[in-house]
Amino acid sequence: MSASALIVVDVQNDFCPGGALVVPKGDEIVPLVNRLIEAFEHVVMTQDWHPAGHSSFASSHKGKAPFSTTFMSYGDQTLWPDHCVQGTPGAEFQPGLVWTKAELIIRKGFRPAIDSYSAFYENDRTTPTGLGGYLKERGLQQLVIVGLATDFCVAYSALDAARLGFEVAVVLDACRAIDLNGSLKWAQEEMRAAGVKLADSTRLVA
Repeated sequence: MSASALIVVDVQNDFCPGGALVVPKGDEIVPLVNRLIEAFEHVVMTQDWHPAGHSSFASSHKGKAPFSTTFMSYGDQTLWPDHCVQGTPGAEFQPGLVWTKAELIIRKGFRPAIDSYSAFYENDRTTPTGLGGYLKERGLQQLVIVGLATDFCVAYSALDAARLGFEVAVVLDACRAIDLNGSLKWAQEEMRAAGVKLADSTRLVA
C-alpha cells in the first residue's frame, strides 16, 4: 500500500462516550482503526482543535441551543456544544488509539471565525489545510478514510478528496455517525454520487 494513505479523522475523547459531543459508539471503532493503521505504510491523523469561544459553539451565540443552525459568512452553520477545545482532555486522541505511527497530524477548526469539518478545507470550501498538496507531493493518490463522524468530518473529507482528484474509499465499519436530521443518508448519497467507494474493512485487513 505504498501509494495509499490511511486518513484517521477525529478519533478524540469529546466524540466518544463521556465526551462533550458524543458520536454514538464512537469508541467502538478504535480496535479496527488500529488494525488498519498497522496495515498501512502511510497514516495521517486529523484533530479537531478549537479555541475557547469558537464561533461554531452554541454558547457563543446568545439564545441559540446546541444542534440549531445559524447563518455565517460562508453559509449555514450547525452550532455545537463546546468540544475539542485546544489543550483540554476532550481534544486528546481516544485512549488506545495507536496514533504515533502518523506521519502528519492535521489540526482543524483553529480559526475562531470559521468551522472546519473537512481534512482538506475550512467550511468556506476555499481555505485549504494543506493536506491535498502534502499528499500529492508525496505521490499518495489512493486514500482510505475512517473515523468520526461518518456524516460530517469523514464525509466532508471524502468529498473534498474526490473533488481534488484522489481515489477515495470510506470504510464504513471503521466509522460512526451522528445522524442529525437525516445527515447520514445525505452523506452516503453525496459520497456515492462523487465516486467515493463505500467499503468495509474485510479486504483491507485480511
